[in-house]
Amino acid sequence: MRVDLFDFDLPEASIALRPAEPRDAGRLLVVDPAAPPADHAVRDLPGLLRPGDALVFNDTRVIPARLHGVRRRLDAPGQRCEAMLHMREAPDRWRAFARPAKRLAVGDRIAFGEAGPGGACDLGNLDATVVEKGEAGEIVLRFDLAGPALDERIASLGALPLPPYIAGKRPTDDRDRADYQTVYAREPGAVAAPTAGLHFSEDLLARLDGAGLSRHHLTLHVGAGTFLPVKAEDTAGHRMHAEIGHLDAATATALNAVRAAGGRIVAVGTTALRLLESAAGEDGRLASFSGPTDIFITPGYRFRAVDALMTNFHLPRSTLFMLVSAFSGLETMRAAYDHAIAGGYRFYSYGDSSLLFPLSAAVTEGQ
Repeated sequence: MRVDLFDFDLPEASIALRPAEPRDAGRLLVVDPAAPPADHAVRDLPGLLRPGDALVFNDTRVIPARLHGVRRRLDAPGQRCEAMLHMREAPDRWRAFARPAKRLAVGDRIAFGEAGPGGACDLGNLDATVVEKGEAGEIVLRFDLAGPALDERIASLGALPLPPYIAGKRPTDDRDRADYQTVYAREPGAVAAPTAGLHFSEDLLARLDGAGLSRHHLTLHVGAGTFLPVKAEDTAGHRMHAEIGHLDAATATALNAVRAAGGRIVAVGTTALRLLESAAGEDGRLASFSGPTDIFITPGYRFRAVDALMTNFHLPRSTLFMLVSAFSGLETMRAAYDHAIAGGYRFYSYGDSSLLFPLSAAVTEGQ
């Protein structure tokens, strides 16, 4: 499909730079292709679902994945550089996006840490070697440390990677360290938050339990590729970056039982949805999953495992807006976003949320 079909005008004032307080105070737009968009609040969620439904949360934890350092070569002065880690490939290796990437070559050594006035780093901080160089600024780094020791050093030296549409307008601060993490985050490895989950407070989770809804967790480590623009003119020309995910057998069995009993699977966020769809068979039954997924969902995709989706409002021309358009229909989502913009909803990572229901089978087959 043409990428320009997923474009829309968004006023700068609609982009949220801080989240709502408390977490569950955000607005929630209910989008059902069979009805007009309906305005609610996130705290209304327990009453918008049915007893027996299952919510699936992504429990990944954001790490401080933006590293600043200095390239070291015997034949050249130190050059400042930045690496945004986005996917771990081994205990000592990370795939990353580098800036400025053109000046880096395979074999280069980089010393990461706080650069001094002259651009020099404490070489004892964290050293790495560029072992691979790909397209669009992507590199693979082999660090001198590995496993937990590497994790600890990254945690001490790295910076929180706020999305560029926020980081370009204000610096990251201590408040973001709490705001940009879900209350149930437990598995370190993401470089971007599963932002639909930022709306959940401990109180809201308790009220969901009280309403007869079950809660389940999977892990998909969100990569920096989620921020990359779609540069192709057609969706067929876009390549998704892989992300590592895990769904255990016990959770898959429990979710299959929910559906067998007539309940619905509600994905909290596009990351949860993408992993569930990656783990589903043609019959919709879930199985355990562990490894990379680069699933790219666009209109025409047949959803197998997810019956409803809670998600924030996404960028124009983004793979995420393509995904929600596949789920509820492009025209439905364009109308919903027009409604949200006119109604003052707040967009993107720190913005408001939506609860989406799918196109009926009859509508999907008729497209």
